[in-house]
Amino acid sequence: MAGQRYDEVIDAVPDEEGYVRGLGSRQIQMIAIGGAIGTGLFLGAGTAVSKAGPSLILGYAVAGVVIFVIMRALGELLTYRAVSGSFAEYAREFLGPFAGFVTGWTYWLFWVVTGMAETTAAAVYVRFWQPGIPQWASALAFLVLLYAANLISVKLFGEIEFWFSMVKVTAIVGMILLGLGVLLFGFTDAGDTASVGHLWNNGGFFPAGVGATVMTLQIVMFAYLGVELVGVTAGESRDPARTLPRAVNTLPWRIALFYVGALVIILSLVPWQEFAPGVSPFVAAFEKMGIPAGASIINGVVLTAALSSCNSGMYSTGRMLRDLALCGQAPGRMAALNGRRTPAVAITASCLLMGVGVLLNYLAPAKAFEYITSVATVCGLWTWAVILVCQIRYRRAWRGTRLPPPTFRAPGGLWPSGAALAFLFLVVVLIGIDDDTRISLYVLPVWAALLALGYALLARRRPEALRGPDRDPLRAEDGHL
Repeated sequence: MAGQRYDEVIDAVPDEEGYVRGLGSRQIQMIAIGGAIGTGLFLGAGTAVSKAGPSLILGYAVAGVVIFVIMRALGELLTYRAVSGSFAEYAREFLGPFAGFVTGWTYWLFWVVTGMAETTAAAVYVRFWQPGIPQWASALAFLVLLYAANLISVKLFGEIEFWFSMVKVTAIVGMILLGLGVLLFGFTDAGDTASVGHLWNNGGFFPAGVGATVMTLQIVMFAYLGVELVGVTAGESRDPARTLPRAVNTLPWRIALFYVGALVIILSLVPWQEFAPGVSPFVAAFEKMGIPAGASIINGVVLTAALSSCNSGMYSTGRMLRDLALCGQAPGRMAALNGRRTPAVAITASCLLMGVGVLLNYLAPAKAFEYITSVATVCGLWTWAVILVCQIRYRRAWRGTRLPPPTFRAPGGLWPSGAALAFLFLVVVLIGIDDDTRISLYVLPVWAALLALGYALLARRRPEALRGPDRDPLRAEDGHL
């Protein structure tokens, strides 16, 4: 063993959960970056710009601050105890068994419905090049390929996500550099009209009013969904105490560059009135510059973003479902690991449900995609709220000397977490006001009723399962604080 590298030894040794810590710093950093870049930016921003104009930039900046608060809160919890399925684990410990049960299953649902939407979206993007290929065939092919990759090893998942993220990052950085060149030197077809004055000359920075900007916050928050994925990777990171804080601390510049920076450039190249719902702002910018292959390039990038999201969904659902099984809150077979230390049964069950979603999206009207993503948004908001509340409870516990202090503390004390919770509540209210997204608030009571029924049955048949596994001696004796 003397000639082996340290990370190779770590790769070969399962941890206390049975996983192999096969994700290195390079992969964790790119997973964190890729989690903040998805179809919400590449496609959703077009709809938001058409509604709010240049003020959308401010919306992304404000929401980005909230996301940073959430991620610093998560970082604080992760350095206290880094486990796979962390959101449900923290909810069990700090909020009680019911909150853990709800959080685990809701986060699992979040990625299942996201996988449904993204596989269908990926198939639609393929038809841009090959309209003769049936949509269901492309969706099925992508689902099978990503499913196989997730079964092989966590290291392969990390490599795929690394390169998916690299494509997205390269596309945005290239767009920003090219746009800066147009603004500074006036080349391409957009050189004569491009100007930063587009940000305030066409009706002002708030052309539709402040209220319209506030209403787009729900679209903005959907774009940030998945940024918390780095927390799910905690149980399979080689050195979580070092790599996870580093990934969280780089979030502000990622948001500033990929969201705020990209939108400033795009809206300087193309007046906001020229954007339309459902049209990628990146495609519009390339068309304005007269780059012939621009549409194909961006279509490839958007396809990558969809596959990246689906890939992350398979990873997350498998780990979360296995965590629930380890707690006795899901069928015991879901806890099984294959020879490569991946939760094969849990991944398979989740992928089968994603496959049903592909069929439903193929048969359902176009609105089905919007309905699914709105449900995913509310599920994501629940997860973020749980992270914040658990961090608040954890802070009170270590200040009272009941738990050790974190090695990675969130700045500002408790008030930023409280403000972020208020912001998330505002977004839920906005979802209820909007006619197109309100359906998610109709679906959630049904989901809540199913969870309450499942919890009641579990409490009667296996009450010991509600406490979850006692993985840490510092856990409060009654399962919560």
